[in-house]
Amino acid sequence: MTEAQRLVDLIPRLRRYARALVGDRATADDLVQDTLERAWAKLHLYRRGTDLRAWLFTVMHNVHVNRVRAARLTDALDDEMPELAQRAAQGDALLVRDLDRGIARLPAEQRAVLLLVTLEEMSYDEVARTLGIPIGTVMSRLSRAREKLRAMMLGQGAPAKLKVVK
Repeated sequence: MTEAQRLVDLIPRLRRYARALVGDRATADDLVQDTLERAWAKLHLYRRGTDLRAWLFTVMHNVHVNRVRAARLTDALDDEMPELAQRAAQGDALLVRDLDRGIARLPAEQRAVLLLVTLEEMSYDEVARTLGIPIGTVMSRLSRAREKLRAMMLGQGAPAKLKVVK
């Protein structure tokens, strides 16, 4: 099987991760398209015998980070994390909706690690290589993401921020 065919076979996984990462279908499709375009142009940089999936997720991560950085130049981002309402009693659909919204409210770095570990079932080492960060950073971001998500799902506000003392 050629790299091009393997790349095409991975599109559903790229779409799933992109959708979870950015939240809406149109933006996710744009992210996948930009990722595939960049991957195709840079396919000569891919080392045969290595994990093509991890390489594509790295490309996608870099494209996404570049988009977020560009957006920060034009938009002021609010550091406050909005509170979620108490869990509704209507059932699992609302729980899933709240979970989806909570994941979307996580900082991008934490959301990326959480999604790669839980949704894509990547090992910490694979996530570290994909994102280009140390494995300890993967573990700390995952821990923080889980804690923030747990607090949001329980309807608790953002924890108090520590002051930097010099």
